[in-house]
Amino acid sequence: MINLPNIDMQRTGRNITRLRKDAGLSVRDLQDMFGFSTPQAIYKWQHGTALPTVDNLVALSSILGVKVEDILAVYSDGEDVFFFSQKFTS
Repeated sequence: MINLPNIDMQRTGRNITRLRKDAGLSVRDLQDMFGFSTPQAIYKWQHGTALPTVDNLVALSSILGVKVEDILAVYSDGEDVFFFSQKFTS
C-alpha cells in the first residue's frame, strides 16, 4: 500500500502566519491583496481550520516570495511533519 502524504493544517497555518510576518505584512494587507471583504479566510488559514484554494495558494506564494511547497507542512503516516519541498526533491 502506498503511504500518501497529508497536509498538516495546523502547522501549515502557523507557517502561513510566520511567512506573513517575515514578509512584513498584516492580515489586513493580505485581505486587501486578495480582495476579500473580510479577513475571515486568512484567519482560518492561519488557525489551520481551512486551507487556501489552489489558486489562492499560488497567489500567496507569490505575495510571500516563497514556493508553494514551502508553505505546506506535510506528513505521511508514522512520520514527523516535514516541508514538502524538503522531503520530495529529486
